[in-house]
Amino acid sequence: MKTIHIFTIFIMVVLIQLFVPSQMIFNQELILKKGKVYKFKTHPVDPTDPFRGKYINLNYEIGSYKTTDSLWQRNEDIYVYLTKDSLGFAKIDTIGRTLKSNNKNDYIKAKAGWYSSYSNTLSIEFPFDRYYMEETKAYNAEVAVRNRQRDSLPHNTYALVYVKDGAVVLNDVIIDDMSIRNYVENGSSK
Repeated sequence: MKTIHIFTIFIMVVLIQLFVPSQMIFNQELILKKGKVYKFKTHPVDPTDPFRGKYINLNYEIGSYKTTDSLWQRNEDIYVYLTKDSLGFAKIDTIGRTLKSNNKNDYIKAKAGWYSSYSNTLSIEFPFDRYYMEETKAYNAEVAVRNRQRDSLPHNTYALVYVKDGAVVLNDVIIDDMSIRNYVENGSSK
């Protein structure tokens, strides 16, 4: 009898361990299929995470919002409501502490950064600031992005981010209308 209970518990644990990652993958795929894509202009650097590998740390041009509300607390949950400009790049429509029930715009749940009373701006910490790459390509990718951002061409480096009901998936980083993976493989970073 005791063996049956142990076996039943073992089976339940195995099923839970299979269900949780499967559900996470399903949710990400659902966002990619049904979410709305936004292009975020980037400013990257290339650090390393010892557990997950090399990545490009992405900072976004829309990483701050002008507001006279100075009562923001660092790491406070905020909702960032998005629109697109005429070229399809993400713009912040407004931000708020609570989710608007009658909102028609897509939104992202983010964290409040520092508030500057000098410039009346709140920095925003987006939940999609790391793009992981194969370790041998990450440095070349970071150099390529940095070099392309120095030139005078506008909108040549951006992140493709899918947004659905506040959830986000960073799908790709684009340089000169080419995926960063292909850009680095083709040697375009030299």
